[in-house]
Formats: sequence, C-alpha cells, structure tokens
Amino acid sequence: MNPRGQQARSPRPGAAVKRPTVQDVAREAGVSPSTVSRALHTRGYASPDVRDRVRAAAEKIGYVLDHNARNLRSRTSTSIGVLISDLRNPFYADLAAGIEQELRAAEYQMVLVNDNGEPAEEMRAAETLLAMRVPGVIVTPVTAACPRVLQENGVHVVCADRELGRSGSDVVLSDNKAGARALTEHLIGLGHTRIGLLIDETKWSTGAGRLAGFRAAHADHGLAVDEDLIAFTSFDADAAQQTTRRLLNEQDVTAVISANNVLAQGALAEIKERRLKVPRQLSLAAYDDVPWMSLVQPALTTVDQHTVELGRNCARLLLARIRGELPARRRILRVAPRLVVRGSTGPAPTA
Repeated sequence: MNPRGQQARSPRPGAAVKRPTVQDVAREAGVSPSTVSRALHTRGYASPDVRDRVRAAAEKIGYVLDHNARNLRSRTSTSIGVLISDLRNPFYADLAAGIEQELRAAEYQMVLVNDNGEPAEEMRAAETLLAMRVPGVIVTPVTAACPRVLQENGVHVVCADRELGRSGSDVVLSDNKAGARALTEHLIGLGHTRIGLLIDETKWSTGAGRLAGFRAAHADHGLAVDEDLIAFTSFDADAAQQTTRRLLNEQDVTAVISANNVLAQGALAEIKERRLKVPRQLSLAAYDDVPWMSLVQPALTTVDQHTVELGRNCARLLLARIRGELPARRRILRVAPRLVVRGSTGPAPTA
C-alpha cells in the first residue's frame, strides 16, 4: 500500500522501474531525509531505535544504498581492494573470508581480485583499484612493485601472508618459522631423523620462514640437516607428486613434511600410489591446515595458521590506518600458528 492507502500499480512491461529514494525511506519511517542518511551511514548520530526503524523501512520498500553516488558526494570510497594469488586454494579463500567479515562489520565493501600469482595481472589489478580511488588495499604480493606503486599513489597497503623486501607497508604474517619448527620437532620427538621437506619457494618470507623453522628444529636437537632431503618443487600438486616420487626413490626417509596444502596433495597422491601405510611405513605432515586434511584417512598432522583470523587482522590494521589511528611507522603483526596432531604421524619405523 502507498501512503494514501491505494495499492501500488505494477510497472508496465518494458517500463523502467523507479528505484526507491532516500525521500521514500524517510516517508516510510516517519523521519527526515537527513536522519535517513545518518542512520544508514557510519557518520553522524542516530539513536539505535531510529537506526532500526530506518533500516526496516529501507528493507520493506527495497531501498538499496548507492555506494558509488555516496563516494562521489563525499570524495571518498568505502571500497577496499583485496588482491590474492589463487582463490581456488582454501587458504586464500579463508583469508578473503576473514577480511570480508571485518570490512562488512565496519560498513566497507570488499573488491576481490584474483591475480593468479602473475606479476603482470597483479599490476593490472593495482591500476584498476587506483582508478576506483580505493583508500586501501590488502595484497598477498607477488612482487614488491605492486605495494610500492599503490603507496606512491597515496593508497594504504597491508601485505598479507608474505613480506617482500622493505616496501614500507604494514604486514600481517603467520609465524612461519615457529610453526615449521613445532612440526619438525614433533617428528623428531617420534624418533625421525631422516625427514624430507617438500617446499616450493624460499624467496618469499613464507617459504623462507618454514625452511628456517625446519633447520632450527634439527639444530635444537643436535641433528645435522641432510641437504639432499630438502626437495624443491613448483607450486603445483602434479609437480609435487613427481618431486615426492624422486625423493622416495633416491633417499631413505621415514617422514615427509609438505610446506603447504597444495604440495601436501601431491605428496599424498604419490604415497597412495605406492600403497605405503601411513604412518607405519611413512609419516606425512603438512603446513597449512585446510578442510580436506581432516577428512582423509588417516587425517593429516598439520599446522593451523588461523587463516580467517589472519584476514581479520589484515582488515583491522588497514582500517586503523585509513582512520589515522596509528603512528607513521610500519607495523608487522605475527599470528601464532597451532600444531594439530592427527593420525598421519607416528613413531619412526625400525630397521
């Protein structure tokens, strides 16, 4: 029913549908248009009761806040860019989920871009976000050039999961060294001294930290690291399976650590193809807990990075920067990981 009690007429086929306006919401809620603006936006005061009444009225008549018009009027944007490397990977999906939760609570919108880990795509995405005049970007950087270009154009940047060089941007990381150290120490405590490490890169802080943790655990127990047991591969499950095959063919190992969830898929595929009994014949552990690891039999011992919380920390830090709540010096936050022991690791097999 409209305000005069007459039933609203359906639009003629093909006719343009008139979108409800702020004035329509004001009439429905019995308040002024300026009160509607304060109630629906983060700035300005409106009592909780008024906010609830205005939002209920907006929902009833189908009013949708036009963020683009709002940004043009205020010369600011409530959109935040999020640049990630591979949305198909559960790690990045969980990271984005954590970011989105925090941004939504603060009434910001996430503009998500998947750059496939390609430097050229990453730079094109950065240019697009600059054109949108976003005030901030969260990025899992492929190169140091992307965060640098964004910062040079006045955009606040938080690098997530990895640190490249000294870009000057804020960083939120998992404590990769501590996590890999705990995982390796768990295996050493079970009697393993021939532990293979399947790893894809060490140029980023992520891989470098995990390799450092692997080495540190050996040193803590007075064990020398056999460099032949560190098997480098590419970030691809098929390549990881082939690398695992070579490792098992050429080296005597009683346990394998995969440095991330993608490499763990390849390692597990090779172990199943060989019909090795896990953990009686070979223990398998992985960094980066994702859902499938708890579903296979036996479930994989792994390191939980608290990825959703990692994403939330990224968003909190970026929003604090945008609001001017932090001193100029860069912040580096490390989220403590957690060792999750499951059935895929057991005592080292005896001769």
